[in-house]
Formats: sequence, structure tokens, C-alpha cells
Amino acid sequence: MSAPISVWAAEALDEDVRLALRRLAEERDVVAVAVMPDVHLAHGVCIGTVTATTRTIYPGAVGGDIGCGVAAVRLGMTAAELDGERAAASVLSGLYERIPFIKHASGPPPPPHVSPDDLSLPALRKLARRDGRVQLGTLGRGNHFLELQRDQEGDLWLAVHSGSRAMGPAIRDLHLRGVPGRGPFHNLEIGTEVCAAYLSDVDWARRYASASRRWMVDQVADLMGELFGAQHDEDSFFDTDHNHVQCEEHVGRNLWVHRKGALHAAQGSIGIIPGSMGTASYHVEGRGHAESLCSSSHGAGRAMSRTEARRRISKKRLLGDVEGVWFDHRLTQRLREEAPGAYKDISKVMRAQCELTRVVRRLEPVLVYKGA
Repeated sequence: MSAPISVWAAEALDEDVRLALRRLAEERDVVAVAVMPDVHLAHGVCIGTVTATTRTIYPGAVGGDIGCGVAAVRLGMTAAELDGERAAASVLSGLYERIPFIKHASGPPPPPHVSPDDLSLPALRKLARRDGRVQLGTLGRGNHFLELQRDQEGDLWLAVHSGSRAMGPAIRDLHLRGVPGRGPFHNLEIGTEVCAAYLSDVDWARRYASASRRWMVDQVADLMGELFGAQHDEDSFFDTDHNHVQCEEHVGRNLWVHRKGALHAAQGSIGIIPGSMGTASYHVEGRGHAESLCSSSHGAGRAMSRTEARRRISKKRLLGDVEGVWFDHRLTQRLREEAPGAYKDISKVMRAQCELTRVVRRLEPVLVYKGA
């Protein structure tokens, strides 16, 4: 029997998305599926999907970028201080010096709570000492970004969206070798050694990704201090991830809740829902909605594939959509796939999930730093 599917849609779902959701709901031990308004097609399990099971773990329902999320902090200065081209250029120049997209020349030392020795497999420990070491504190490309944002009072905030880099996909792929299942629905049984190892490494990847974001936040705070004398508000800092699996209690049952591109929106929890490089983002407080498995969207969600965006969105359109936002114009051609037009309307997404989250503040992009 198929599990119930609860949907919060910002628009009509594509038939390919509907088919993928039905397939997921029919998988073994899936007891509930919640669909967020930013849902869009991905391999196997759609991004923007929450899946609950009782004794089975589906790594495909977490995805490869385990622990990907967003950290935010108030920077202790006004957005007006970035009104001039010279100020924005100095910030972008400093970001290029401090925060690589792909890897550091040597890399910051990993904190003790993300020691490679804590990983379960020799291959993962080797990768963590090699790629993991030089990728800690790097942004990545694609939809990952670093953004300076203006709140409604004119204060400047930082948001950093990044994940576990090479480590997350390696954890997923290495633990799925030889396990039962088909395509994206390979699964691990709770109580088995391989499942325990996978869950332990998922926790490691989440700590790694969080430590990486924290390092980048500190770098930006230092930079803004040097350039503008700003003192960031540490009490305002928060960090949430949206690709994970964890055991939670829902309606008196212990369930394994998989979130693939979905924010944990428990009652009173604080998070951020980004728009795109030219549209608003929102700090939110979770409402703990039971049917959604205490979840919400993790962003606006793609409206076009990257291939479609490159075909349909011109440089002129991108520049028009992000007018007034500072970014490196040398990347305009390659950033077309990240244009606001490639994403869903964030205001519609927020309206569709008003029963899942409460808006704490609305922020507008001032400066965007991202790779192409």
C-alpha cells in the first residue's frame, strides 16, 4: 500500500514530479511523504521532499551533499555602507582572497569534532585527509553562494550556503556498494552494521559542513571588520542544514525522517529560506506542523534545469534581473543558470507554506559571491 503524500504546492506539479513522488511513496517501509513548495525533479527522489520510515534508511532520500545548509549572522553595519562601487569591489576582492570556491592551497586545520579518524571506512578517512582538508571552508559552485543581505531596518546580514563538498557524495556512494535496492532506492536496514556506519558518517558530514560554514562566516566577519570596522553580532548567528536523516518523534511514533532539500521547521526553530541571487530571502521560525513532518522548503526551488536556463536566459536578462546587486560581472555568461528567472517565485513559495513557517524578517540581496 502506498504511503500518504502531503503536498504544499506553489504551482501545479509536473507529471514527472508526480510520478517520482508516487514511486517513492510505494517503496518498502515508507510511511509518509511531505512535499515542499520548492519541489523539483532530481534523480530518484525529488529535491524538496521529506520521507519518513520506521526501520529503513534511503540514502537517495538524503542526497549526496549531506549536511548542505545555510548559516547567517548580523554583521554589525548598515547596508548603506556598501552603496559605492569601490566598497563593493573591496569586499569582492577580499572574498576571493579568503574563500575559494573549490579548494585551499593547504586548508584550515579541521576542528576536533570532524577528525578523519571518526569516519567508518579507510577510503573515507583517506579522502578526508586529502580532499576534505583542502575543501573545508570552501564555497563550492552551482547553487552555493555567499550573500550580503539588507533587512527591513537597513542592517547588513551575511548568509553562507554550502555543504560537505566531496565528502557527502563519497559517504553515500561507498556505503551503497552491494546493498539491496534499485536505482535511487537502495536501502539500509536499521540495526545492521552498514546502516550504523552510514548514519555515523552522515552525522560526521553534517558536522563537517557546519564547521565549513562557520569558518567562512568568521572569515567574512574579519574582512568586514578590517574594511569597515564592523563588529558582528555573535548572538544573532544560526546555522541549519537541509540534507539529512535523523530519528524524530511524530504523532507518538519514532520515525527516520529524511530531508532532501527541506528545512527542519520544528516549533520555534530558526532557519533561513533563500530566494535567488536577485530576490528576497526570509528568516523564519518553524511552526512544527505535524503533517509536514515539521518541515518547510529550503529555498525557492528551480523552475528550469540548468541546461534550459542556459538556453533561455540571456546575459541581458540576468543583468536586468539583478540590477542593483553587486557581483562579479566577469561571471555573467556562466551565471545565467543561476539567474532569478531559473527559480520559482519565492513570494509564492512562502505563501504556499504559511502554515509551516512564520516569517521573522525579509532580506534583500546587496552583494552576491558565487562561482559558476
